[in-house]
Amino acid sequence: MTVVNDVAAVDAPARKELPPSMVERMTLIMDTFTGRTTRLSLEDVARRTRLPRSTAHRILEQLVRLRWLEHTHFGYGLGRRALGLGGGDGAHAEIRAVAAGRLHQLQIRTGLVVHLAVLDEGQVHYLDKAGGRFAASVPSFVGGRTPAHATALGKAMLAWLEPEDVEARLADALGKLTQRTIADLATLHQELNRIRQRRGLAFEYGEYFPGIACVAAAVRGPEGPVAAISLAGEARTPLEKVAPLVVDAARQVSRELFPCMDGLERAERTDRHGKTHQTVTVHEGTWSAQTMDRLLAVGQNGDWL
Repeated sequence: MTVVNDVAAVDAPARKELPPSMVERMTLIMDTFTGRTTRLSLEDVARRTRLPRSTAHRILEQLVRLRWLEHTHFGYGLGRRALGLGGGDGAHAEIRAVAAGRLHQLQIRTGLVVHLAVLDEGQVHYLDKAGGRFAASVPSFVGGRTPAHATALGKAMLAWLEPEDVEARLADALGKLTQRTIADLATLHQELNRIRQRRGLAFEYGEYFPGIACVAAAVRGPEGPVAAISLAGEARTPLEKVAPLVVDAARQVSRELFPCMDGLERAERTDRHGKTHQTVTVHEGTWSAQTMDRLLAVGQNGDWL
């Protein structure tokens, strides 16, 4: 009987050969991300791929630089380039699918026009619209774009960006669409600060189109706003009564898209310049009448403070 004394020979069958090419290793890593909301640590990726930790880290960072992946406080996830495959609408399709039920419920419950939109540089890009009798009076349509600074949808998302990012997007795009449109950066920054103080509620009264009022709240992810939901109606619509419904719908969509954020109160993130920022996510409960009175104070001229 032959006795095998070579330990390496005994262990060899249990070892997994590493893929020989960089393309195969990159594919192996990309296959570990099963969906848009998947977030994995370096250790998760190394364990699932059985690649050496140093190798996994080197490839992950290359994929991040090329925008196939993104790296946040919560780990690695699919980046814009990966989500854009197959028509450039991979991320938008998932947002629409997750939000569809909430949009329908909002429209049935309020009778107002419901919008779902994303931010595209300095514009709002409409992904969905649902409405009753008033829908034809609202000049928006799926696939359409409007200036972000003139809509509640746009302001709801801009409020959660860094001021420098806001200015880069809008410096050359500010312009008046009506007499009420904010058309200078200083006033816009004041408005965005008020939105943050109202826990993300954005309002618009005739800023985009005369005679139309709108309230919106952003759907937020680990790195900021990913979409926004709004209700629109005639200028006399009492938006303060439906505002909590918009916030709740946006929060529910956020939680379904990003389960890792559920219950999060505060997280740190580091930008590309190495600067650390505090990102605060608040999960409120039921909005009382007293809370709404404090948040939605109306001045004598009818403008939201």
